[in-house]
Amino acid sequence: MRRTAPTVRRRPPGSPFSTPEIPAPPVEEYAVGDRVSHDKYGLGRVLAVEQDVAVLIDFGTATYRVPAPNAKLVKL
Repeated sequence: MRRTAPTVRRRPPGSPFSTPEIPAPPVEEYAVGDRVSHDKYGLGRVLAVEQDVAVLIDFGTATYRVPAPNAKLVKL
């Protein structure tokens, strides 16, 4: 018996399973001096920015280099 490749099932337009693609959230860009909040380290200030690589942040007690993408980092 010959196996065939699986076919893609097309769903009707009104189907609850045909969900539209959700666009990715915009990438935040940081500048020196920006205030930020990190889930683990708390509030801090951006000291240096390495484009598309990492952000160097002073959290008061310590300085950390947070690599991109910064999922836990929020610009205030």
